Amino acid sequence: MVIVDLAGDLIDEDGDEGKVLKAVYDRYSPTNYDSQIAAEVDGMKSVLETVLGIDLGDDLDLRSPEDLLHRAHAHIQQTQTEWAAKNAERDVRRAKRKKSPRQQAAEARAQEQQAQISLSIREVYRKLASALHPDRETDPQERDRKTRLMQRVNEAYQKNNLLQLLELQLELEHIDQHALNSMSEERLKHYNGILKEQVRELDQEIFHVESAFRHAYGIDPFEAVSPDTVLRNLTAELKELRLNIRTLEQDLAAFEDIKNLKLWLKRFKFVPAASDFDTMLF
Repeated sequence: MVIVDLAGDLIDEDGDEGKVLKAVYDRYSPTNYDSQIAAEVDGMKSVLETVLGIDLGDDLDLRSPEDLLHRAHAHIQQTQTEWAAKNAERDVRRAKRKKSPRQQAAEARAQEQQAQISLSIREVYRKLASALHPDRETDPQERDRKTRLMQRVNEAYQKNNLLQLLELQLELEHIDQHALNSMSEERLKHYNGILKEQVRELDQEIFHVESAFRHAYGIDPFEAVSPDTVLRNLTAELKELRLNIRTLEQDLAAFEDIKNLKLWLKRFKFVPAASDFDTMLF
């Protein structure tokens, strides 16, 4: 049982050592390794097909659970692509339909608002570009400084990032109290609308980054994520890994003596795990 357990964890399908370990596993295991993996793959395949409502096929390429997961992932991506294409076709068909006066008025308002937003961003950009144009500067150091600032301005303008443009205006002291007092309510309303939209986009980006981080490191979806909590979890995991390494090193040192290994095997006892039914009862 010990040999089978250790060999099963170390088998690598693509390596020569894996073939040797597979032979050892098959020698001492009541079931063939390939047959056992095939049974696991069939079980996982049945569950995935039931849960996802898809057909993963019956070919012989699914030799491991990893192959099965790759197949399922590719199938899901293909399904999403097909759904996206269907939705795009549906949107095209809807766009060709005659729109009601209310829909036309709503689209006109949205286009007008977008035009005003673009105009506001363009206005801030032009002011900065006029003040920072490096070709108008005779001092070499000041020209280099303005060139670097102009690169930041261009990047912010290409991304429609009003917040960064306004920050550059503040940095260059092109916005003072007088400029704020003379700004119209309509213009402030447009600025606020743009900034609120950028805040929503940043919130979505933060959510996606956190979700990917939780998935990559096995963090509970409802657990708070912050640098402090992540560092505490990382410290605890490193401590546990170091302890496991020390234990393995001690075992390796002890098992170098065949007498110690035989003594350990004699003392080894198999304790069957309690079933879920027993756990629920007791």
